[in-house]
Amino acid sequence: MNQDLLLVQELKKNIRGEVCTDQDTLSIHSRDTSLFRVLPSVVVYPKDVDDVRNAIRVVKTLQEQGENVSITGRSAGTDMTGGSLSQSVVLSFVRYMNQILTANEHEATAEPGVYYRDFEKETLAHGWLMPSYPASREICAIGGIVMNNSGGEKTLTYGKTEKYVKEIEMVLSNGDVATFGELSLPLLEEKKKLETLEGEIYRKMHDLISNNYDLIQNAKPHVTKNSAGYYLWNVYDKEKGTFDLSKVVVGSQGTLGIMTKATITGVAPKRFSRMLVAFLHDLAPVADVTTTLLSFAPETIESYDDQTFKVAMKFFPDIAKKLNGNLISLAFQFIPEFMMILTGGIPKLIIMAEFTGDDLVEVETRLRAAEDTMKKFDVKLRITKSEEESKKYWTFRRESFNLLRQRMHGHRTAPFIDDIVVNPNDLPAFLPRLQTLLKKYPLIYTIAGHVGNGNFHIIPLMDLSQDESIEIIKTLSEEVYDLVKEYKGSITGEHNDGIIRTPFLGKMFSPEILHLFEQTKSIFDPQNILNPGKKVHGSWEYVMAHIDRSQEDLEKRTYMPC
Repeated sequence: MNQDLLLVQELKKNIRGEVCTDQDTLSIHSRDTSLFRVLPSVVVYPKDVDDVRNAIRVVKTLQEQGENVSITGRSAGTDMTGGSLSQSVVLSFVRYMNQILTANEHEATAEPGVYYRDFEKETLAHGWLMPSYPASREICAIGGIVMNNSGGEKTLTYGKTEKYVKEIEMVLSNGDVATFGELSLPLLEEKKKLETLEGEIYRKMHDLISNNYDLIQNAKPHVTKNSAGYYLWNVYDKEKGTFDLSKVVVGSQGTLGIMTKATITGVAPKRFSRMLVAFLHDLAPVADVTTTLLSFAPETIESYDDQTFKVAMKFFPDIAKKLNGNLISLAFQFIPEFMMILTGGIPKLIIMAEFTGDDLVEVETRLRAAEDTMKKFDVKLRITKSEEESKKYWTFRRESFNLLRQRMHGHRTAPFIDDIVVNPNDLPAFLPRLQTLLKKYPLIYTIAGHVGNGNFHIIPLMDLSQDESIEIIKTLSEEVYDLVKEYKGSITGEHNDGIIRTPFLGKMFSPEILHLFEQTKSIFDPQNILNPGKKVHGSWEYVMAHIDRSQEDLEKRTYMPC
């Protein structure tokens, strides 16, 4: 019998939710927001945890019979690395497993298909939010946030998702359900006695981390944001006497188990915010500027480059629409920026430091103190008078690339060096060298990022139907990641490895650490049925074979459910 037909038949026998093989459903699940198109054999909409367990058991049984099958979880499909793409079974959660199960003033438990916008609405009703939300907050879901260890504009102050996940329930590679969270060492010993796959995972992972403790700790990237590899260095806290496997599950992209719910905590949002904007015509002081701003404890320090600024000015009417304002009145708001360009040219980098607090006087005191200190750098400064005025800078930061992409016919977003991180102190040397590399190639791109973390997003617009574009992706990736390695940075601060970066993990980690990553995968998933090819065992050949070279606009495709 045909493998795909057998797979579908077995799934339909065992799944209460939908099992879909129509072309529209397969097509929509063949893409996320990455470079890739990978057509699945079947898409399953599980109704509940039992459906997830049964789907995994079907795949496990068929693989034991010699069939080449695997299974991959997917939430909202906003991943930029191909992390949720599969040639076999895709479990799609947003249709049914989309419930906030509990919520109170301290924590909330949600299924993977819950959209973050709905999750935040519920938590704000209880006085808090999860501050590690990414820029895609309106369209992403909890499963992707947890499994990518997402971060965003508030990560500078509050850290990434790993800090806010209290527990994760997941279905293991044999169909068992396990919940991972922080354990005392006595409780760890009890877990190790279990005669189950969960017990085996605890026994083997404790041995792996204990026996290689110093090697693992020395491999921890020395940057404030990292989503590369498995976070083995976060599991065993000798000082606290705790062992927490949720720390290695967060950011694992569904390669160690399929998440079915997570319990998440957060922080209370601040009541007031004001912004200090610095316009740098020279990159030389960027590290000192950033360090100085950090000393005054802003909640965020974001940035965008001169290319982004040019795009925003070129498409100013579109920016005005995004701001829901009158074009003429908004133009008056931007008179200081227009005058600055006329007198001094377009700045190389715009830095936005947002100061927040529950006391407006205290916020403005810190803001003015930062402004006074910043005057020594001889840079243009502006202080926003309201959150509404700050919004125009956030719109520049968030919308300019989308506007450019929408106007460049025949070109598509190409995220492949989109998430690099270095120490902020290295930025004066690093950024000019990065610009030199980028200028070697005929690329249209903008650079924006979380400058307080030294994290930058570079997403070129490319015509992927051209062989030259494909060659640039390979060559420029090598060159940029070699530069990041030289500065002891990370090749991904937020977006994770997926298809696009797994082949480059050797740029960051030694062969010994890569082997520990492979062992970790094998301990959790001995048959390699869970989202294979991500985090370990990725290849450039697979990357090349699955780059989507069509000119189809992802945003114009409509979803046709089975």
